[in-house]
Amino acid sequence: MVPPRVVSLVPSVTETLLSWDRPPVACTRFCEQPGLPQVGGTKRPRIDRIVALAPDLVVMCDEENRIEDHDALVAVGLRVHVASPRTVGDVPGVLADLAAAVEAPPPGPWGPPDPPAGPPRRAFVPVWRRPWMTLNGDTYGASVLAAAGWASAWADEPVRYPEVTAAEVRARRPDAVLAPTEPWAFTDDDLPELEALAGAPAVLVDGQDLFWWGARTAGAVARLRAALQ
Repeated sequence: MVPPRVVSLVPSVTETLLSWDRPPVACTRFCEQPGLPQVGGTKRPRIDRIVALAPDLVVMCDEENRIEDHDALVAVGLRVHVASPRTVGDVPGVLADLAAAVEAPPPGPWGPPDPPAGPPRRAFVPVWRRPWMTLNGDTYGASVLAAAGWASAWADEPVRYPEVTAAEVRARRPDAVLAPTEPWAFTDDDLPELEALAGAPAVLVDGQDLFWWGARTAGAVARLRAALQ
């Protein structure tokens, strides 16, 4: 049986489909797969290019993609599958549903690991700068942190990705700054500035392990735990 033709508008899904030997017929430029045709970005995909490919399925995520693009694809008669885990614990079920949608063998059983013993350490996780932004507790990234024994110092904020000032960062007294390599591309060169900003040590962490979900999730939690010990 020929597998369905899939367009992936989610980097995590593209990576996962490739690991399942179900390569999409196209993806976004943010999927970091130069060997695959591209249909624009996650926020502004080229609907005309997607329609021209005549896919059997388009995979989207409400965290990555816009509702207006979802509705436009549905309006032209394309089948859309939405895969949107909110926590590490959601990932096995989301992957099982995705595998069924793309007619791939079901992934093996996997459950989120228990967090390390003891109270979580509090971190400033700068997901953006100009302005500084971080994440609250109701985000996938926060659930990955929790599995690694950490919590955002802004876990209780009502906004999922709040803007913060330098003064607010210092006032929260985080135990450390966990600087991800994406969506803002922090590097080791940024760590001294971040340490001065927060008055705490700064550690560079893999942004894909923190924010991408899917086939990488189990390994991502293990890698972050090791990096943050």
